[in-house]
Amino acid sequence: MKREEKNQISRQRILESAAKEFAEKGYGLSSINVICAEGDISKGILYHYFKDKDELYLTCVQACFDGLTAALKAALPDSVGDIQTRMDQYFAVRWAYFDQHPDQLRLFCEALLSAPPHLRPAIAEARLEFDRYNMEILDTLLGQIQLRPDFTREEVIDLFRQAQDFINAQYAGKGQADPADGKEREQLCQRALAILLYGVVDAERKGL
Repeated sequence: MKREEKNQISRQRILESAAKEFAEKGYGLSSINVICAEGDISKGILYHYFKDKDELYLTCVQACFDGLTAALKAALPDSVGDIQTRMDQYFAVRWAYFDQHPDQLRLFCEALLSAPPHLRPAIAEARLEFDRYNMEILDTLLGQIQLRPDFTREEVIDLFRQAQDFINAQYAGKGQADPADGKEREQLCQRALAILLYGVVDAERKGL
């Protein structure tokens, strides 16, 4: 086996062990010693690839955002249907991804809701492509409907971003992310988007 292949295998083993540890305990309670022990990795090897716990954590978070974004891009380009169908498809893909990668759900939730303060700027950088793609999807959905003349797409997108921030704040500070909380948060985000797009008035009775 070539040295490059060995290096890649060693690095991947470190990341798998680290992702498991961070997902189970969060950044604050996680331990480099446990990561090494669980992955059968020496500290020397770990520090050869990652300078410290921060870099290792950020690499795992980046992989989470990149994996979810790639899954969305792969599943949605050919999606068709009305706005409700496409919105349902989008959230279905998100949850299917997390259902297959429960450890990444915990990382995703901690990064969004309770990231270590000193790492928040770096996490914001790590999620830029994910955020950009989300806004692109929302902009596409808005292109299928006629907005009220006193609203712009930019305003609606910003309102949804604020709604997401509000929902995320409700789950912040609850401790280690729970998969059930993650699913509930995803459902609330979907509901918030539906309310934003359709309002709260029954279309068949809004003349009452």
